[in-house]
Amino acid sequence: MYTKINNFQMYYEEQGCRQPLLLIHGFPLNHKMWEPQISSLSAQVRVIAPDLRGHGFSEAVPPPNTRSQSYTMEMHADDCAALLDDLGITQPVFIAGLSMGGYIAFAFLRKYPERVAGLVLAATRAGADKPAARDNRLKAVVTAREAGVGRIVDAMIPSLLSPATYTDQPDLPTRLAAIMAEISLDAMVGDQLGMLERPDSSPMLDQINVPTLLIHGAEDQLIPLEDFRIMQAKIPISELHIIPGAGHMVNMEQPLQFNRAVSEFLQRKG
Repeated sequence: MYTKINNFQMYYEEQGCRQPLLLIHGFPLNHKMWEPQISSLSAQVRVIAPDLRGHGFSEAVPPPNTRSQSYTMEMHADDCAALLDDLGITQPVFIAGLSMGGYIAFAFLRKYPERVAGLVLAATRAGADKPAARDNRLKAVVTAREAGVGRIVDAMIPSLLSPATYTDQPDLPTRLAAIMAEISLDAMVGDQLGMLERPDSSPMLDQINVPTLLIHGAEDQLIPLEDFRIMQAKIPISELHIIPGAGHMVNMEQPLQFNRAVSEFLQRKG
């Protein structure tokens, strides 16, 4: 489905009823990464899975600030809030974000705390980019502009999946690459600059007053388990679920275990 918000056409999937669950995808992905969750969790809650601006079927538009090409995490959060408004959702919602989706969830919580009933944070971190990561993002921006988004997708794939996935699910890397290739150049560049500029969310962790589920793939090559243990120790109402046989794309690699963890969390906290 499409809707016009914040001067662009946003695509979103919506299934189910009762308590809203907003699924915010990672970079450089779209709502298709959540297909295992949309089909399963919609029997329990009202699942809403948008394509962020410039991703998937959503329109690619320049940021409002013409002096910058950044798609900031706050901008994405504003788009998500506008979608909820458009759908007439006024009650607090559960927000699930993976990787960049987690950064956006933090931004949403900062801006709209009264609209958040709970959080599911998967394969993400609270801290800002370190200097090496910032340099890598700037290099990726140059590569994307000069060689296209496909070059970035090809470089990213090996770090997103666990070694076991290549053996047990040989079709998944190809499917993941196809989803990632649907990003626009505007979003590829804008997201990288937005993530580079994002603030450190670590100081807000001990102030999060909603139930929070942390999900970590045991073989995640990008986010150390220690980062999740630190987040759990600081977030007052939190629990950590470690899923074996999964890397950074934990929800796609082990969807049954991921869905069970989220479903049980929503039953307890929803």
